[in-house]
Amino acid sequence: MTTSASQLSATGGFAVPTPVNEPIQGYAPGSTERETLAATIADQRAAAPIEAPMRIGADDVRSQDTFEVRAPHDHALHLATVFAASEPHVEAAIDAALGVAEEWAATPLHDRLAVFLRAADLLSGPWRSRVNAATILGQSKSVHQAEIDAACELIDFLRFNCAFAEQIHAEQPTSSPGVWNRTDHRPLEGFVLALTPFNFTAIAGNLPTAPAMMGNVVIWKPSEKQAFAAQMTMDLLRAAGLPDGVINLVHGDGALVSDVAMAHPAFAGLHYTGSTAVFRQLWRKTADRIDSYRSYPRIVGETGGKDFVLVHPSADPAAVVVGLGRGAFEYQGQKCSAASRAYVPASLWSSLRDDLAGMASEITVGDVGDLSTFCGAVIDEVAFERVSGAIAKAGDAGAEVLVGGDSDRTQGWFVDPTVLVTDDPRSHTMVTELFGPVLTVFPYDDSSFDDTTWAEVVDLVDTTSPYALTGAVFATDRRALDVAQAGLRHAAGNFYLNDKPTGAVVGQQPFGGARASGTNDKAGAPQNLQRWVSSRSIKESFVPPTDWRYPHQG
Repeated sequence: MTTSASQLSATGGFAVPTPVNEPIQGYAPGSTERETLAATIADQRAAAPIEAPMRIGADDVRSQDTFEVRAPHDHALHLATVFAASEPHVEAAIDAALGVAEEWAATPLHDRLAVFLRAADLLSGPWRSRVNAATILGQSKSVHQAEIDAACELIDFLRFNCAFAEQIHAEQPTSSPGVWNRTDHRPLEGFVLALTPFNFTAIAGNLPTAPAMMGNVVIWKPSEKQAFAAQMTMDLLRAAGLPDGVINLVHGDGALVSDVAMAHPAFAGLHYTGSTAVFRQLWRKTADRIDSYRSYPRIVGETGGKDFVLVHPSADPAAVVVGLGRGAFEYQGQKCSAASRAYVPASLWSSLRDDLAGMASEITVGDVGDLSTFCGAVIDEVAFERVSGAIAKAGDAGAEVLVGGDSDRTQGWFVDPTVLVTDDPRSHTMVTELFGPVLTVFPYDDSSFDDTTWAEVVDLVDTTSPYALTGAVFATDRRALDVAQAGLRHAAGNFYLNDKPTGAVVGQQPFGGARASGTNDKAGAPQNLQRWVSSRSIKESFVPPTDWRYPHQG
């Protein structure tokens, strides 16, 4: 990071260091980082199970209700016993948050941001292997997927969001002679509820910290399936100096937590990543209680996706194979951005299908504690049944299982990388989000290909799914790319040309989608942070008028 802390920013405070993306470590055999991580994984396995209490105000809180976190790839590995919230715990967390809200809002911006900048540096250094290991064990991520998520992306969120926060506060209105105009970027009046998903440790860390940077107090309820790494993240923030009560961690049932939190008059905002169905329920819950709130809550959500790869006849087959394979099968397809439906010209499909099948069959599936493994297990039994059932249903409906299709629940929730081929572009696996390692390919007829054919395929992609999160187009024909960009303008909030539809980088490709995929408030960008402030315009007249008359009155 480039340090400029000695310079004053436009806000009159100190300027934060200029952020740069955290370098990705390779973990090659024999490397220091690989040996350190392997030792940390072994230590966490040996120490398991740990206790994971809630953090409410200054207290670690244990309850009568508990649940277990087990490694998805190893049913026998009990990682944590987690203490779940009841209604009084959520109420206590709200009281703790509101009890420090005024003090935290009054804390100078540079003092707030210093906490999160320190957290980023701790994660970049001594905490890196600890949080990565917890993500590998608790969420069954390969070493590369854990590194780009739990380490690099979370570090980037913390550093870039600090810079964006400073940028927002520095943007001030112009002033006419004799007048000083100012914008006061106030935190929301109340508390923010952050409900976070299992699949990204970085998202789980970003959703509570982004509002907190802007001066808000937060109730954070992580997914039960991510509670192991979430506990490490909370410990990291405390080690970085986060004051008690600013972010309150409660575990357990999301419906219970949201019911209590969203019934409170001080509920001021929801920061959510998860399923579309749950997000819509939460939105309805907000609407039903709108008359009881002190102010209109900010609702920010990123939900599902049925992400596409559209291939033009001019595309490079080798690039398409890698884009499909990495896009569909990294982290077992458990990314809302994962490639799950592909439209490939029949003329090209005949030449690349064997390469795609060969690549998918070579992908290693197993215990991600072995750092050479590419794919771990899907997150739990529910996911296992959903994905394996969809594969069987697709086969019964006439789809060809090109490769994969097998599953094994003996030791972990393992589903092989699977490629289905269908002649129905609106079949179940072309339309429904599966959240697993399944790619369905529709080879479209390009025997008499022309501009009209391409436009029709583009329209098919646009109208097949209610989601609009990510999508990719492969072509070397520039005009074909232009047509696709225009026709699919609203089909994806993150749009990729000749690249896989996953792997958005903070500060480079702000992430989020619209339609059924969310509010598109772009995590990792100023747009998101702007949602967590309520601006006040201040006009100060230095020499106010003393005569009520205007010149036109003569």
